[in-house]
Amino acid sequence: MNVHLLLTMTLLCIISLCPAVCGINLGTCILQGDPQLPDLFEDGDFIIGGAFTIHYYVRAEKYTYTRRPQPLVCSGSMDLRGLRLARALEFTVQEINNSSDLLPGVTIGYHIYDSCASVPMAIKVALQLANGLDPVFNDTDSCAKSAAVPALVGDSASTPAVSISRLLGPLGVPQVSHYATCACLSDKRQHPTFFRTIPSDHHQAAALARMVKHFGWTWIGAVRSDSDYGNNGMASFLKAAEQEGICVEYSEAYYRTQPRSKLKRVADVIRKSSARVIVAFMGAGDIKFLLEELSQQPPPPMQWIGSEAWVTDPQMMRFNFCIGAVGFAIPRSVIPGFRNFLLDLSPEQALKFPLLTELWESSFSCSLKRQTGSSTGMPECYGTEDLRAIQNPYTDTSQLRISNMVYKATYAIAHALHSIICNEKQCDKNIKVEHRRVFDQLKRVNFTKNNYPVSFDTNGDPVARYELVNWQLQGDGSVDFVTVGQYDASKPKGQEFSLNRAIIWYDSSEKVPVSVCSDSCLPGTRKAVKKGRPVCCYDCINCADGEISNETDSLDCHECLPEYWPNNEKDKCLPKPVEFLSWDDILGIILAAFSVAGSLVALSITLVFYKNRASPIVKANNSELSFLLLFSLTLSFLCSLTFIGRPTEWSCMLRHTAFGITFVLCISCVLGKTIVVLIAFKATLPGSNVMKWFGPLQQRLSVLGFTLVQVLICVLWLKISPPFPYNNMYQYKEKIILECSLGSAIGFWAVLGYIGLLAFLCFVLAFLARKLPDNFNEAKFITFSMLIFCAVWITFIPSYVSSPGKFTVAVEIFAILASSFGLILCIFAPKCFIIVFRPEQNTKKHLMGKVPSKAL
Repeated sequence: MNVHLLLTMTLLCIISLCPAVCGINLGTCILQGDPQLPDLFEDGDFIIGGAFTIHYYVRAEKYTYTRRPQPLVCSGSMDLRGLRLARALEFTVQEINNSSDLLPGVTIGYHIYDSCASVPMAIKVALQLANGLDPVFNDTDSCAKSAAVPALVGDSASTPAVSISRLLGPLGVPQVSHYATCACLSDKRQHPTFFRTIPSDHHQAAALARMVKHFGWTWIGAVRSDSDYGNNGMASFLKAAEQEGICVEYSEAYYRTQPRSKLKRVADVIRKSSARVIVAFMGAGDIKFLLEELSQQPPPPMQWIGSEAWVTDPQMMRFNFCIGAVGFAIPRSVIPGFRNFLLDLSPEQALKFPLLTELWESSFSCSLKRQTGSSTGMPECYGTEDLRAIQNPYTDTSQLRISNMVYKATYAIAHALHSIICNEKQCDKNIKVEHRRVFDQLKRVNFTKNNYPVSFDTNGDPVARYELVNWQLQGDGSVDFVTVGQYDASKPKGQEFSLNRAIIWYDSSEKVPVSVCSDSCLPGTRKAVKKGRPVCCYDCINCADGEISNETDSLDCHECLPEYWPNNEKDKCLPKPVEFLSWDDILGIILAAFSVAGSLVALSITLVFYKNRASPIVKANNSELSFLLLFSLTLSFLCSLTFIGRPTEWSCMLRHTAFGITFVLCISCVLGKTIVVLIAFKATLPGSNVMKWFGPLQQRLSVLGFTLVQVLICVLWLKISPPFPYNNMYQYKEKIILECSLGSAIGFWAVLGYIGLLAFLCFVLAFLARKLPDNFNEAKFITFSMLIFCAVWITFIPSYVSSPGKFTVAVEIFAILASSFGLILCIFAPKCFIIVFRPEQNTKKHLMGKVPSKAL
């Protein structure tokens, strides 16, 4: 159970059960302990309560359980700013009483207490305000009666405010805090009557996380007060920071009443950290101890980020290593007449209240003559001292931030009272004011005072507005709180935070400091989290092949589209280079030159044969088939040109079919010549009549028949699944190969297989005819040509399959050219040599000479 709730319930039980516990008659209930007079008070028709943190300690007492405990008493040095806040309520009440528009004819009073930032003292103050000053109440039903105050302003800290709210909430007493920012107080189930004029830490935590993210800090330290304010505020900040991708190296807590050993440990953690930015969600009293401890040794250079509780506290300015600190603060304001009210204090007035007496004596280091005549050991004051001559947090009204929150809270209660007891004509101060009615009217409050709007949402919170404050060193060596930006939660998402002035950082420069666990990963790399470390600690890994990252600190690399490939830096996808055997490629030019040269050689031989068509050697070698073979060879050379250039739909269909048909025509002619050779020599045998079965007509029909079979295969191929242009983006990741897809692989290999079948048949027949007379026999030349042809195409298959990119096409062209040159050189080169260089051998007598046959 929450310790505050437990303590509150215990005190309520003591009060409600006091007759049984204390042994007192049922008709009387006594409030335990001596009643505590307000530290500042003024009578009126209605009393507004006030609870402020003016001291930070309560005098400790050792309980012996042998005597009555002494009353709680605040101790320690006075927080002069806290006193200024308390007097802001006093000033506001006087201003309301002097107003003719608000509560006319009604006097407002106040009872202001110092809660000492202590839960026990805060609860005592709450009970005091709820029950009034009279210690005895003649109420037989309960120790409690109607509260003496309709509402109270306070407390200044979240933890005491939570305790007060838990006590007064069930009693229905409204509470309007000016400085309790814990987000937990927005929970109406636990704090039903709580209001505040200062924004909830939920908004401040979100604003701090947004700011940290804005400046690129992903590696920070965090310290907090070990209280409701610090713990809840830091929890909200850490949650928002996690959503922003911010990592926290350490998160430490400290409260001013904890042992010094813990304070030292927190300071050592800060000194040893690698984070250069530290977010401090602490109260002024707590961080003062931490900064004093850090100043014992040369503090590490770091950027302080502060919450509103201390970032505008003038007492913190003495810590020079915090210069450059940045944090959100309540917007500064102007309260006309407030400065004169604070400074218009005489020694006689100061003697009326111990708090004012302490202010006077601490400001002038002298002792006012007390009614008791006690001496403090200081010289007696002259009575001529003037507060206007000194400068301290009490007299500093240059930036009235929290004072304005007190001002607005007091006016909110006054407006609620006005709505209850006043009509259009006058106010009736005799009306009994119930807490519920005050609570209902506070929910409806909506007014503007000195251009400061005042209203509450359903959680009792105002609209969150902050100023971004920067500690900047001035020319005279002083430090000033300079407003450099704003945060307005009422603006659209993403537009709440804005900067309007340069920030001077801890190193006195305008360059934003760096605080990261790992340097940013440049485009072309991705973040890989280190094992066992926060997500902000990572290694930068180069993107894999085919992937890019075009942002700094990218979590993942993205794969390029198939037609794109990363540049060398891997931060951009570029179109893949397109590769094909083009006309301006050196390899394409060479192959085209050989193709044209081969066709010219075939045409030249044709011309030589045509001019010598009547010579014996041309006639003896079947001139008709020779001319047809030269024609088909010319086409074979030229068909290789269809393989060069960007593949198109027509070129893909043409290149394979033209190649298949022309080569079959070539082999058919060679096969016809081989058959003619065999039959011719068979016809020389006595009684042979074989030539009539393979005359010129049969030769033409055989060539036509063999070729038509290939034509039929090609037609079926083109009809069923023809070749087509294809962008091959997968064989090579870094480039696109423009090639002709076979369409039907069966069709392609059927074309090649038929060519191979004819070539093999021709080779076998020529080999059988190799021992016929040399002078007339072409068989041995045909044998060599077919041997070359088969060797080329057998080696073509593995080369074709394994060749990369455009070289696949080059291999196919080379096979066509090599086999074509093999045919033309083996079959026609010897004859041309005789025709051109040995004309004496081109005679019928020489051709009819007998040549001994060679043994097999």
